[in-house]
Amino acid sequence: EGLGTFKLPVLNVGMLGGGTVMNAVPREAWFTVDLRSLDSATQDRLESAVVSTARGIAGHFSFDSYVAQVAEVSIDKDGTPRVHKIVASVDCGRVINPDTVKAQIEGGIIFGLTAALKTEITLENGRVQQSNFNNYPMVRMYDSPEIEVHIVESAEKPTGVGEPGVPPVAPAIANALLVLTGKPIRRLPIKAEDLRSA
Repeated sequence: EGLGTFKLPVLNVGMLGGGTVMNAVPREAWFTVDLRSLDSATQDRLESAVVSTARGIAGHFSFDSYVAQVAEVSIDKDGTPRVHKIVASVDCGRVINPDTVKAQIEGGIIFGLTAALKTEITLENGRVQQSNFNNYPMVRMYDSPEIEVHIVESAEKPTGVGEPGVPPVAPAIANALLVLTGKPIRRLPIKAEDLRSA
């Protein structure tokens, strides 16, 4: 393998409880595309697409709400992960105020991005080193990705939307980075040095 080849997962689409479920088949069923057998323009396009960006997906259930997110991620030349877009889908029962639901999910995504990419508590001689936002950074507007929220129509009772948008963020990003690097993420925040060693 290497730059000449890459693997693509084959998705098995099935039905579960009236909804569509996509499950990745075992890695043995992945097929390898040999880029060297393609013309040079196709090679360049595919290599660029495979190396530069990837999408990861994650789902979560809490407070009787279901949330799924897809993160589109790339890695800068210095190894820093960059999240370009997160698309979220939320099933929180009957929605009274859609703008509030979207705002809660958007805020949860920003909070999750901060945990995944920025914040870290370190100790020195038994004391926490971080004291305020100058050394405990948050995701700011300039490095916030595009966020798209879709609300699933439902006649079920209204359920929670405050917290369920947070947990899928880091796994979605980590799954995209796994596609890009082949290395699973085992700790947060995700650091450039961890990806450079991939």
